Amino acid sequence: MAFGITKDELRTWKKSIDRGEIAFLTHYWLDDRFPEARSVTKVGCNDLHKLQKWGAKYGLKKEWIHHRKDGYSHYDLLGTRQKEILESEGIINKHIKYL
Repeated sequence: MAFGITKDELRTWKKSIDRGEIAFLTHYWLDDRFPEARSVTKVGCNDLHKLQKWGAKYGLKKEWIHHRKDGYSHYDLLGTRQKEILESEGIINKHIKYL
């Protein structure tokens, strides 16, 4: 279950994806499959080659992309790896508890 984002934040993320940018959206998240995770960051781009290349930089496999018919395909980042990647990208949010 996702929570902690506004409709404007979601719209901004989608517009960035539509422009072919690598876009980040972090929100609080609860899922019984990942009880240690408190948040998730969705990293999307409508240019799948660009998204795969970005992911490869961090050791993410192209098979891990969630392919969506609506054009908002993305990686999901969780836990320690999420925090490491966001720190590397310079976009860590001090208000989010990542672990």
